[in-house]
Amino acid sequence: MLFFFYGPDSFRVKRKVDAIIAGYKAKHKSGMNFRYFDFSQTGELDELKNFLGAFSMFQEKKLAVVENIFEADEDILAGFAEYLKKEGVFKTAESFLVVPQLLELNNDKKKKQKYSIKEGGAKNLFSLLTSKESQSEEFEFISGAKLEQWIKKEVERIGGKIDLNAARKLIEFAGADLWRLQNEIGKLAAYKNGEAITEGDIEEMVESKIETDIFKMIDALAARNKILAFKHLHRHLARGESEIYILTMLAYQFRNLILVKSEVEGGSQFGALAKKIKMHPFVLRKTFDQSKNFSFETSTLKAGANEIPVTLNNKVVSKANYVRYSINDEPKIEIEELKFPENASYSKNFTVVFTLAKKSKSNPKNVFASF
Repeated sequence: MLFFFYGPDSFRVKRKVDAIIAGYKAKHKSGMNFRYFDFSQTGELDELKNFLGAFSMFQEKKLAVVENIFEADEDILAGFAEYLKKEGVFKTAESFLVVPQLLELNNDKKKKQKYSIKEGGAKNLFSLLTSKESQSEEFEFISGAKLEQWIKKEVERIGGKIDLNAARKLIEFAGADLWRLQNEIGKLAAYKNGEAITEGDIEEMVESKIETDIFKMIDALAARNKILAFKHLHRHLARGESEIYILTMLAYQFRNLILVKSEVEGGSQFGALAKKIKMHPFVLRKTFDQSKNFSFETSTLKAGANEIPVTLNNKVVSKANYVRYSINDEPKIEIEELKFPENASYSKNFTVVFTLAKKSKSNPKNVFASF
């Protein structure tokens, strides 16, 4: 029986293969009938044929894992395809042939094919391996709700707890790379030791991926370098990150820029920002530096609670985030309880008593009384 696992998600492809190997080893203890074959090396096709065709002294089924199949020469690709058809590998129950293959997404819009696969033997073999005869499974990059659920299940798998809000925060900080997410989840779960992982834990312990990715795109936008900005955008898309995820991260960072910019223009120094704004130290430093290249204006400022929508959109999706802040009213004082004598003697001092009452939330400064 043949299993073909393919796609750009290397983490899930490997986990699928590892699960099959673990299940096989649990049933077949000798280990004599399991082998890896690397088709980027010469002579591996003949070795595979000998392995699957040889008689086994143990009453065990055989398991062969074939790696790097598309790196083989054209004659090997053709020979492997012919072997699969003639020897009945697709249908036999006496052996298992597992073929994992990582594939890159096709960036050439002129070509209609989904993956970047060379013409000739590789493309023909791919069609054969994904036919109805094969047990094939595609592993695409996951994002959005699927990624959030994956994080939740991964945390629970190792005995931890996390809610969806914290899962979203982890995606914001670590991105959609399952390899990195697995490492961060293990670190967080060990730190919490059975307690629920919170957004605060993630902000404290996970270095934000924004620093190296989204920041670069925003730097390019600040420099009005469209070519470089699009280059960074395409890198995100090539990694399988969804458009809504990218828009979410851009909106998140522009929200940070507005918060920091408003504090800086209000006279706050960098050292005071950390106390006023709850933000990851790396993100805060980069945002502070970036805020020098941006200016934000609004005509709707009024005293009291305000919010500014930060909206990013294209023809397909739209994402909005809000900067919520409070503006103090104009400083205002009034003179109350004014007391003074109705008659005063010539050349003698007299007393005037009054109370300055603050009538605004803002604190008036440098107030002088004159007569």
